[in-house]
This record gives sequence, structure tokens and C-alpha cells, in this order.
Amino acid sequence: MSEPSGAPVRPRPLRWRTFGRSPLVVLGAAIVLVFAAAALAAPLLAIRSPLAQLLDERLTPPGAGSPLGLDQLGRDIFSRLLFGARISLLVGLVVVALAGVVGTLVGVIAGFAGGWADHVLMRITDVFFAFPSLILAMAIAAALGPSLTHAMVAIAAVTWPVYARLSRAQTLVLNRLEFLDAARAMGAPDLRIVLRHIVPNALAPLVVQASFNMGEAILIAAGLSFIGFGAQPPTPEWGVMVSEGRDYITTQWWVPTFPGLAILLAVTGFNLLGDGVRDVLDPRLRRPV
Repeated sequence: MSEPSGAPVRPRPLRWRTFGRSPLVVLGAAIVLVFAAAALAAPLLAIRSPLAQLLDERLTPPGAGSPLGLDQLGRDIFSRLLFGARISLLVGLVVVALAGVVGTLVGVIAGFAGGWADHVLMRITDVFFAFPSLILAMAIAAALGPSLTHAMVAIAAVTWPVYARLSRAQTLVLNRLEFLDAARAMGAPDLRIVLRHIVPNALAPLVVQASFNMGEAILIAAGLSFIGFGAQPPTPEWGVMVSEGRDYITTQWWVPTFPGLAILLAVTGFNLLGDGVRDVLDPRLRRPV
């Protein structure tokens, strides 16, 4: 029997196969898995050390001996891209972990406590939102000093407010539901309510944001390395590779082009994955399966 007109439509239960039927999830996950596999297998797949120099063969175009060519110092670009994938994925994971934990903690405290705590924490969050992410990350990285570690801290410092806003909004919604009132009536302490009921039920949008944040972190890290505030030469980091090869873009195009394409594909993969997961987790966008 069909549901009466105007009745709310109950979403079908979410199954793992639902993710597999989303083209965005499949394509994004495939790209991400390729980069992850390349990063893990870098020592096995690399033709030579990413730091090894063949000065007599520098700027050799792509060919049989070197599928992506050699750079201005005779280093194999393919090998450097493989080890660069390790660095980029590490940056994404560290940034997501730092920003996710700090932002979620701030948002949950603000939404659950309310009052002056909510006001103070959200005004601090607004201050970070007032600056463009890349500009603020550049300022923080410059203040800390140029290094990959400082770049990761800077990126986490400019991305945690998004998690704070999301987790606060979820906490405010959950805090009004009856099952939390029941938990309080049974004498459950606030910490147990937060860890057992609020955080698990607020994870869906945070997982989606984490996927987007991975791509954003890779892009910002490459940008910081490009201008000298992130990883430093001769580190095989994609932003460093683009920066070192920018003078050769009109003559030896392969030197900056391939690391630039790696950044483009990695960021696209995480964005597609985030879009797909968001569509699957949002009942308003989910198609029946």
C-alpha cells in the first residue's frame, strides 16, 4: 500500500552496495586507490632513487628508459611522483586528523554547552573564517618557518573551523531529540552522552568534509611548497617539483606538467569521492536501490 499523500518519505536503510552504485563514489575511490597503491609500492615501482641525479642526461624527454622524462638535474620524474604521492597523502591524513579532532571538539563543546562557551568559541571560529585559507596558511607557515611539518600545522589551523561549524550544527539538532532527554533522565553523565550519542550520530557530514579536506590539504600544501613555505628541495613533493620546473614549461614541458597533473588528479579524486559520499548519505539526495 502506498503511503498517504503528504506523509514524510522514510529513507531506505543505507547499505554498502549503495556506495558501489554511485558513479562519483566509484570513480573517486578508484583514483584515490590508485594514488594510495602507488604511494605504498613506490620503492618497488620507482625506476631509481627520487634523489639520484644523471646530470649527463638531464632534461631527457619521456621515453623507454624514463616514461615521464628527467628533470633539470637528471632526476627521474616518474620516481619522484611516486614518492611525492607518499608525502601528499601523508599531508592530507595529518591535516584531516588534526583539523577534524580539534574542530569536532570545539563544535561539540559549543553546541552542547551553549551560553557563553558557545558564543566565545564561535566568535573565535568566525575570526578564522574572515581570512582566505591560503593567505592565512601562508602567514602561519611563514611565521613558523619553511618546512613540511609547519605547512601541515598551518593547513590544519585554517581548516578546523569547518569541522567546528558542522559538528556544532549537528550537536544542536541532536541535543533537542528525545533519546538524549531519556539518557539524561537515566542519569547518564554529559561526557557519556557526548561520546556515546552525539559524536557517532554527527559523523556523516564530518566524513564527507574529511574527503574534501584531503584534497584541499594536498592543494594548499602544494601551493605552500611552490612559494617556498612548505617542503624544501630536493624533497620529491609535487609543489616543489612544479616550482622547480616552471622555468622549463615552454621548452621541456614534461618537467612541470606531470607533477601538476598529479595534483589535479589527486584533488579531483578526493572531491569526487566526497561528492558521491555526500549524495549517498543525504536522504534527500539518495536514490532508492
